[in-house]
Amino acid sequence: MGNFDKKALGERLRILRNEKNIGQNYLAEQLGMSNASISYWETGKQEPSAEAIFKLARYFDVTADYLLGLSEDY
Repeated sequence: MGNFDKKALGERLRILRNEKNIGQNYLAEQLGMSNASISYWETGKQEPSAEAIFKLARYFDVTADYLLGLSEDY
């Protein structure tokens, strides 16, 4: 069993955000979270909580497995 790859989640989050053409501030506002949290997740400095992963998956209409790098399927 491998370790959680925070960089993979950050890269996928950045890609999804760019596909929707939204900034970190806007995403943070939509999710009720801080801009710093979004930035930390994208740079791999922090891991999002299970609740945050749930909100991100719902917002971007992708699976949590995709966000976590466990699947290539949205």
